[in-house]
Amino acid sequence: MTDPKSILSRNPKMVTKKTGNEYVLVPVTDNIADMNSVYTLNETGAFIWELIDGKKSVEEIINSVTKEYDIDIETATSDVYSFIRDMSKYLIIK
Repeated sequence: MTDPKSILSRNPKMVTKKTGNEYVLVPVTDNIADMNSVYTLNETGAFIWELIDGKKSVEEIINSVTKEYDIDIETATSDVYSFIRDMSKYLIIK
């Protein structure tokens, strides 16, 4: 499991397109988009995605989520770690 002090970064082979409150993530290999592996993030996922910048720790991301959505630390922790697990599974973050 990822440590609260861990600093995550986005996979540089992911192209991000913002559409309203959602983000669409498209993997690109050799300048070719893999349209069979497109991922869509809801508003909360997009907020977390923006915070994964290679500088902020998981703990900082959790604290930002608690403030932005006015939720308790346990819910924010669960949501952030769930997002990290999902994105790590598909190699979208590292």
